[in-house]
Amino acid sequence: MRNLALLASIGMTLCTFAAPASATAETLRFGVAAEPYPPFLVKTPTGQFTGFEPDLIRALCEQMKAECEIKEVAWDGIIPALLSNKFDVLFNSMGISPERQKVIAFSRPYYETTGIFVAAKDTQLTLTPEGLAGKSIGVQGSTTNAEFIQTAYGKTSNIRIYTTQDDCNADLLAGRIDVMFLDKLGDIAFLASADGAGYEEKGTGSVKMDPLQYGLGVGAGLRKDDTALKARIDEALTQLHASGEYTKISEKYFPVDLWPQ
Repeated sequence: MRNLALLASIGMTLCTFAAPASATAETLRFGVAAEPYPPFLVKTPTGQFTGFEPDLIRALCEQMKAECEIKEVAWDGIIPALLSNKFDVLFNSMGISPERQKVIAFSRPYYETTGIFVAAKDTQLTLTPEGLAGKSIGVQGSTTNAEFIQTAYGKTSNIRIYTTQDDCNADLLAGRIDVMFLDKLGDIAFLASADGAGYEEKGTGSVKMDPLQYGLGVGAGLRKDDTALKARIDEALTQLHASGEYTKISEKYFPVDLWPQ
């Protein structure tokens, strides 16, 4: 689950797609990070966005009868870009937390997940702070997972922070870290790849995960004064789930139901 750093550096490009809508429908701008986050978000060589979240964005726009654009933003500047009106909806695996709710508003959760350790199959690990003492743990920065690992394991382990999950994966493959911690759903693409064949999930660890970090789910981020848009997105998400369209999209990418219970 991604957390969003409040930094000001912004790089932006534009990708547009149209949902069936009337000629007078407004254009909603959805912001996503430039970094790949499979299977949630991947940009193809031709510049098209694919994955669970782009598919869900398209379904939302059809449901709301709105034309949509996807705007690509540097991960560490994505909240400032939302607040400075560079786009309207931040839709990029944003974990809902009380700290972030002080800055932006959230839609109802549209999926939930938790973090998990991944390491080589032949590596024996005890997933306690004492058991991982002296070990190198890799985690993507500016994420809920990074907050958890630094708090729970930072005093005993060597925490390595990465800009992207791909960078973290690469260091695990190269043996520069002993284990990595990432979203349980986000590890699917890695473990299914040729590179990931020798790796496996090791578990969630023995440290209790703060429900304020992991228990609130992932939602769309909006500016606090966009109350009408929040209500529309909440309603559209609920309708997509009720109609079965959400499940149809989810099953393309995941073996489990993502809808928050």
